[in-house]
Amino acid sequence: MDNYKYLKVFYNDKLVGTLAKTPDRLVAFEYDSEWIATGFSISPFSLPLQKKVFLPKYEQFEGLFGVFNDSLPDGWGRLLVDRLLLKNKINPSDIDNLNRLAVVQESGMGALTYKPEHRFEIQEQESDYDILAQECSKILESQNSDNLDELFKLGGSSGGARPKILTKINGEDWIIKFPSSLDPKNTGEQEYKYSLVAKDCGIKMSETKLFPSKICSGYFGIKRFDRANGKKVHMVSVSGLLETSHRLPNLDYNILMKLTLELTKNYQDIEQLYRLMCFNVFAHNRDDHSKNFSFLYNENKKEWHLSPAYDLTYSSSFNGEHSTTINGEGKNPSLDDILTVAKKIGIKEKQAKNIAIDIKDKCLSLVD
Repeated sequence: MDNYKYLKVFYNDKLVGTLAKTPDRLVAFEYDSEWIATGFSISPFSLPLQKKVFLPKYEQFEGLFGVFNDSLPDGWGRLLVDRLLLKNKINPSDIDNLNRLAVVQESGMGALTYKPEHRFEIQEQESDYDILAQECSKILESQNSDNLDELFKLGGSSGGARPKILTKINGEDWIIKFPSSLDPKNTGEQEYKYSLVAKDCGIKMSETKLFPSKICSGYFGIKRFDRANGKKVHMVSVSGLLETSHRLPNLDYNILMKLTLELTKNYQDIEQLYRLMCFNVFAHNRDDHSKNFSFLYNENKKEWHLSPAYDLTYSSSFNGEHSTTINGEGKNPSLDDILTVAKKIGIKEKQAKNIAIDIKDKCLSLVD
């Protein structure tokens, strides 16, 4: 496998700029001149639309800017990439993040793609969801899988710890999740129920489905919101925007509120985030880390907006605390903590209290 030192970054086939390795293991970035004239900042706080060479810090993402780190598979996807590298007699520890971006190809989260690509010979296989779920279990248990090529093709660019595939259903892009080794067998059904209650709470989500199974209660699926009308939609996580790892519990909803208002200038997005915070508290979703909040760029309106919600399910996270604290409280956030966050961002107390109580009541069916 070639060791690339430069990559071109594209957005829906338009050249955005160039990534290049530096001698001190950073990956520098420079916008293309035409993109500066006609494009937009792909990460407003770190990469303003300027003609200069941008240098990241090394610590958080091993020399990458956060917006490019968002393109890399995490958890399950990284495991599949590493297994495929080993299958091709390549040591995964020898592959830096620039060359891992070249493996992402077309299916990564968001709209950014990278060329030249690293491609591997992959055998085409047809599998139903139950077979894929069983093959995922084999990989998680460190056994060999006969379907590694198929799993990489379907899920090698995905993020998150739970096994999943990226697939098309009736011409639309979907993500379908399978249980991890630590999940109960009904985890798909549980996440589907969470999605229905979240929508009932006024939280925007993509279409969700429970796909049938002969070996469990079903597999959770969600239509991708970073694909629309045949185009990729630019997306960046809070982790990417703030250049901070989602593994560090260093966020508070007060910070998220300020970030959302600064980026979107839109109080409908603030209310959406407030509803999501309430839901996470009352539905006991404590895995609310900085990669589980994202923003989408509307190219036509030239606006940023909070993305639809995702990864909503019962979870305890590290030490049973929220990854993102509620007014500084992670273990047992109270209604007063919730209302204080609302007050600081300018949501009227009566409105904030009514929303919180309504969401609490609707979440009772999830945590009883």
